[in-house]
Amino acid sequence: MNEFSLLIKPASADCNLNCEYCFYLKKCELYPERQRHRMSDDVLERLVQSYMETSQPLYSFGWQGGEPTLMGAEFFEKVVSLQKKYGKSGSSVGNGLQTNATLIDDRMAQLFGEYHFLLGCSLDGPPHIHDLYRRNLAGNPSYDMVLKGISALKRNKVEFNVLVLVSQANVKHAKEVYDYLIGQGYYFHQYIPCVEFDEKGNLLPFAITGEEWGDFLCDIYDQWYPKDTHTVSIRHFDSILTKLVDHTDNVCTMGRNCCQYFVVEYNGDIYPCDFFVEDPLKLGNIMEMSWEELLHSPVYREFGNQKSKWNKLCEQCEWLTLCNGDCLKHRVYGGHQPHHLSYLCSGLKVFFNHTQNGFDNLAGEITQKRRDEEQQAITNPADVPINQGRVGRNAPCPCGSGLKYKKCCGKTP
Repeated sequence: MNEFSLLIKPASADCNLNCEYCFYLKKCELYPERQRHRMSDDVLERLVQSYMETSQPLYSFGWQGGEPTLMGAEFFEKVVSLQKKYGKSGSSVGNGLQTNATLIDDRMAQLFGEYHFLLGCSLDGPPHIHDLYRRNLAGNPSYDMVLKGISALKRNKVEFNVLVLVSQANVKHAKEVYDYLIGQGYYFHQYIPCVEFDEKGNLLPFAITGEEWGDFLCDIYDQWYPKDTHTVSIRHFDSILTKLVDHTDNVCTMGRNCCQYFVVEYNGDIYPCDFFVEDPLKLGNIMEMSWEELLHSPVYREFGNQKSKWNKLCEQCEWLTLCNGDCLKHRVYGGHQPHHLSYLCSGLKVFFNHTQNGFDNLAGEITQKRRDEEQQAITNPADVPINQGRVGRNAPCPCGSGLKYKKCCGKTP
C-alpha cells in the first residue's frame, strides 16, 4: 500500500477565534445541519483502527481545524489510548497538532509532552501585528491568550514550532517578526503565505502578492544566513536543504503529485487536500470505505495528477526541481486550470536566485559533515557519541548541519 498520512479535523471548522483571513471557517457551510461539530467516539475509533491496520513506515496523525483543542484533553487521551490499542509491535506513531494555542492548559500540555506531540502554534509576530487579524469571537485581541498557552507548553517541555501566516499585517516587517521570534526564544519557524481570492479570482485585501512573498522570504533569509543557520530552523529552508542533500520532498508543495495525505472531517468524510475540502472532491466516508478504496479513487488520482500538469514555462525554469509548479491552490484559483502559473511564481524566482549560493554552500557543508562522521564511525567507532537519542527530534542536529535532528543524524534508515 502507498504511504499516506492523515490531516484530521475533529472539530471541523469550529474555532474560538474569528481570524479575518482564515480560509477554513467557511467550511462549516458543508455541514449546515449542525452548529457545533465534534468527532464522535465511533468515528475516532474507526479512523485510528483502520489507519493502523494499513502498512506504513510511520502512522502520521495531524490534528487541525478550525481549532482542534476545542475537543478538550479527554479527546486526545482517547486518541493515545486507541493508538496504543491498535498499534502493532514495533510500529511508530507521530502526532502533530496545529493550534492557535489559546485553549492549552497544563493538563493538555502535560499529555502532549508525555506522548511527544509536535505542535505548531500560530503567532504572527508582536501584538500590534498579531492582533490585527487574529481576534476572538467578540473581536478582542488574542495575543495574550496565545502566549499563555505557549507558556504551558514550555512548562511541560512540549516541542513546538511557531507558524507565522504572512499577510498584509507583517509582509513588510520580516526583520521585525524574525527578531521578535528569536527574542522570545522561538527557534523553529514556519512562514506561510496568505494567498486568498474571492469567487472572481481577485486577491482579498489581507492577502499578499507574489512579489511581496519573494521579498519577505529574502528578508528572512538575510536575517538567518549565515549567522543563525545552525541554531534556527525554518521549515521552508529545511525543505530546500533536504531536497538538495537527500533529493527527497518533505513538503507536498515541492512534490510532483498531490496524492500524499487525506483530510478527515469530523464525521469521517474524506477529501484529498486541506485547501480543497469541497463537495465535488469528497472521496467518501471512512465509516463506509477502506483506505485501499480511497487510495484508488479516480477522483483522488485525478486530483493528485494535476500537480505535474504545470505550465510549459515551468519546463524551462531552472528552479522546477525546487518548486514543481508550486501548490495547486496558487494555480487553480478563479477558474484557472492546473497549467496556469502559480500566483507566487515571480516571487519564488526572486527568492531562489537570491539564495542559491548560500543554500549550495550549506548543502555542501552538510554532505561533507556526514562523510566525515561516516569515516569516523568506521575508523574510530568509540569516538561516536552515544547520547544522540536524547536529542529532541525537532531540535537542531548536534552535528551542526542546520537541519533538525530527525532530518539529519537522527533520520530513520
